[in-house]
Amino acid sequence: MRPTSLDEVAGQKHLLTPGSPLVSLASDTLGERGSVSVILWGPPGTGKTTLAQAIAHTSGRKFVELSAVNAGVRDVRQVMEQAMSARDLYGVSTMLFLDEIHRFSKAQQDALLPGVENGWVILVAATTENPSFSVISPLLSRSLLLTLEPLSDDDLGTLVDRAVTDQRGLGGRVSLDDGARATIIRLASGDARRALTALEAAAQTAVSTLSSTDEVPVVTAEIVASAVDRALLRYDRNGDEHYDVISAFIKSVRGSDVDAAIHYLARMIEAGEDPRFIARRIIVSAAEDIGMADPQALVIAVAAADAVQLIGMPEGRIPLAEAVTYLATAPKSNRSYLAIDRAIEDVRAGRFGRVPKPLRDAHYPGATRLGHGKGYRYPHDSPLGVVAQDYLPSELRGTVYYQPTEHGHERDVAARLEKLRRIIRGD
Repeated sequence: MRPTSLDEVAGQKHLLTPGSPLVSLASDTLGERGSVSVILWGPPGTGKTTLAQAIAHTSGRKFVELSAVNAGVRDVRQVMEQAMSARDLYGVSTMLFLDEIHRFSKAQQDALLPGVENGWVILVAATTENPSFSVISPLLSRSLLLTLEPLSDDDLGTLVDRAVTDQRGLGGRVSLDDGARATIIRLASGDARRALTALEAAAQTAVSTLSSTDEVPVVTAEIVASAVDRALLRYDRNGDEHYDVISAFIKSVRGSDVDAAIHYLARMIEAGEDPRFIARRIIVSAAEDIGMADPQALVIAVAAADAVQLIGMPEGRIPLAEAVTYLATAPKSNRSYLAIDRAIEDVRAGRFGRVPKPLRDAHYPGATRLGHGKGYRYPHDSPLGVVAQDYLPSELRGTVYYQPTEHGHERDVAARLEKLRRIIRGD
């Protein structure tokens, strides 16, 4: 079912607009010297190999495919030599598709540079990992980085429907009911390969269980569940259950029930929820519900989000689980969150004034004449590192936005803050 032209490609429309680099590469409108090497970065099953092969077949170039899993420097150099010969003897340019380039060592990637730099080959490299970390800078700077997105549900639906009817696929030998179609799309979670694998397995199951050969087997949601050996979750990424589960997840973390939080995390992962969405919610929870009670929670949440972006799924579930466990068991405080909301409320209501003159910028010409910076007391000149000084506008003098709790680290902050305010405000 792999598309043979760009017109058949499902998804990635943002990369396939008329005149885009990939379309120009496929049509060879820029000529050999105008064609640039590209790095395709995206999750598995989003069409990296498909795009490379469709471009090569459409443009008429010689197409060579290597995988970094089993290729080495010797293989790369051999391709370069053959590409030089094809160009010089026959005037044919070569496109080298290198899958999983992130698996190549620095030395192996260095071997690609002469061919790319001198135009011996047009490199199309694919990676599921962030190229900023996995591809050497000289190669990255000589290539165009294109980001592929997970396929939308509509794209997956088009793909599945085509596979059911097309002679390259099932050729109408089975039919698919609406429940089965929706289930395959949901379980695929943006991965075309996963969708086709689930469809093929379900079709085989449906055919094997049919008693009469005169009937066209119908693939149902139950058959899909049986074929892929995964329980059907009542979870629609665009429906009520999506919001119910994420709500229960956040409230479980806030309520310090680590077991419930892990349970809802597992439900989202198994339902194919976007791990980046989960990571974003974890970051918000760390800042909103834990805050200064344990400032390390935000650091861990951001690290988990970075880890998911770097390693992808399914391994990404591990740093997500670690972050959720940490957040659920951490002391809780929402006082930083409440503080900024109170301050924004004042600003929106017009309760603010001019910045005190001692705090204004005194570095531009004429500022000193206006009194800017005059009377400013430098805290580092004090043995305590804190001085009595008006920092808020006069209209807000004495206003308190942040009120720490007695939970975790914030207990220590509260004691220190009381002393700080006493000195600063002269109380």
